Formats: sequence, structure tokens, C-alpha cells
Amino acid sequence: MGTALGCYFVYNFYVTFFWNNTVFENDYSYIFIDRDDSIDSLELQLSPLLKSTSNFRLAAEKKGYSQNIKPGKYKILKGLGNNEMINLLRSKRQTVKVVFNNQERLENLAGRVSKQIEADSLSLLNAFYDTEFLSSNGFTQKNALSLYLPNSYDFFWDTTAEDFRSKMLSYYKLFWNDTRRAKAKALQLTPQEVYILASIVQKESPKKDEQARVAGAYVNRLKKRMKLQADPTVIFAVKKATGDFNQVIKRVLYKDLRLKSPYNTYRVKGLPPGPITMPDLSAIEAVLNPEKHSFLYFVADPTNPGYHLFAKNLLEHNRNKKIYINWINKKKIYR
Repeated sequence: MGTALGCYFVYNFYVTFFWNNTVFENDYSYIFIDRDDSIDSLELQLSPLLKSTSNFRLAAEKKGYSQNIKPGKYKILKGLGNNEMINLLRSKRQTVKVVFNNQERLENLAGRVSKQIEADSLSLLNAFYDTEFLSSNGFTQKNALSLYLPNSYDFFWDTTAEDFRSKMLSYYKLFWNDTRRAKAKALQLTPQEVYILASIVQKESPKKDEQARVAGAYVNRLKKRMKLQADPTVIFAVKKATGDFNQVIKRVLYKDLRLKSPYNTYRVKGLPPGPITMPDLSAIEAVLNPEKHSFLYFVADPTNPGYHLFAKNLLEHNRNKKIYINWINKKKIYR
């Protein structure tokens, strides 16, 4: 009787801790544990993946894991017993790829990032706009977007909003090395101002092989203290004035040019106070390495979609503009 009872306990111990407790067919499955998850909510999440959640819970209680659940993304391998599974959940958090680009505002960035890590959009937005953090690192709320460089980054899924912000600051400092800062200084621009100008270049031309030429035209204007007269800044100003950033504005109207806004570069000289979008890294590099030429004006090239016709003076520009307007009018006729 004693031998049978002993065998029973040994069997149960082995089943509870070491037998394969997975039920899924794939080689692995991911789970995401929130900061506020308990053993109850974790058991519920694991139920489709395990043969016995009760055995998992028993093993978790015996190993002291049920009172010390750690948040994160975890990779559960097929065939694991509860002992190995709990050891994995204790120490082997997985990273996630956080990818973002071309976000128009911090609000858009917060929404995008919140879909990829545990932190929600509100906590991210509060961290992004934190005035103490911004001022201590040389930013303002208006140019704060320039801290965030579009790319693909590795983060732990349970990264907090503050940790995300801090890591992005580290990437920012790595990107703005001595070489890039020297190029910005030669243009009499700060890194934030380079980003702002790059955001305009991005909106004017997403074509990487033309961005340096567009950047060169704007750099020439800045050197001559001319107004940038960039249509994308007017579009941003209209959206900001109306509070509707979802509206689609395809053409700038003459009445829009009269809008009183620090973002309306038809009214104010120099750069707007903040970026009008998140530029690609190619646009930032284009500003830092602008094409050297004498162009001051450009207009869309109807014969080469996505590209522009450039001009050195107003006479040439008006000629190019006429070509573009004639093309627009022909399109209206044949509609």
C-alpha cells in the first residue's frame, strides 16, 4: 500500500512539473503578460495552450511564481513541462520590433507605438509632452516630434512610456553624432531645425533622389532670408487652425495663404516652430547634404509625376508654373 501511494505521488509530481503540458500544434506560441495580470488572468490566457491549467497553477504556486508574475512577451515552446515553462516566464522576455515613420504629430506616434508595446497611447502622449523632460533635453512641446527618428527598434513589450521615451533619446543622441551636428552648424541650423526643414522636404517630395535638390532650394531661400513659401506648411496650418487633422487638402487656396499662423511660411520668414510631419531619414540626410545649385523655386512637373521643375528666378518659375497650370486645366477638360 505504501509503495503504491509513493508511486502515485511520484507520478503526480512528474506530471505536474515535467510532462509535456502544451496542446498547440505549432512549434511555439506567444503570450503577452500585462503588469496588472494575476495568476487567474494568466491561467485564463494560457487555457487554449495547455493540457491542464490546474497543473500549471499548482506548479506555479509550488515554485512561488504565482505571487511574482513578470510582465512581458514570452515564447512558449511546444512540448514544455510546467517547470521549464515557469522558468521561461521568469527570465526569458522576448523583444518586439517597434516600427514607425511619417507620423504627422505626436498624437499619431503615440497611437502607432501603443499598438506595438504595452504602454497605452495616453501614457505615451503624456510622456512625449512632459515639459520637464523636454526642457531638460533642449526641446519644446512644438518641436518635440524631432526627438523621434523613424526606424525599426527592439523593445521589450512591457516597456513603459517613460522608458520608451528615454530609449528614443539615446537613439537620438547616437544619430546626432559630431559629423551630423557639424553639418547642421555649417547650415546655421540646430538638429531640431534640420528635422523641421526635413519635414517640409518630405512633404514636398517623397522621392529620395530629388530630396537633396528640394532641400538645396530651401537652404538657398533661408540664406537669402526669403520666405520659404512652402504649401505643405500652409496645409498643416489649416489643419491646426481647424483642429481637424483628418481632413484631406489637395490644393492650397489663396485664402489659405492669408491664414495667420506661425506655420504659414507664406506669411512668416524662416522655419515654422515645429515639424509638420515625421520625415524619413533620407530627408534629414538631404537637408544635411543639400544639393549645391542656384534654384529658388520649384513646381510639380506634369511630365514626370512626383518630381518638380526648378527655377533660379521668378521669370523661369512663372514659365514652369504656366506649364503646370495648363496641364491642370487640360485635366479638368477631359474629365
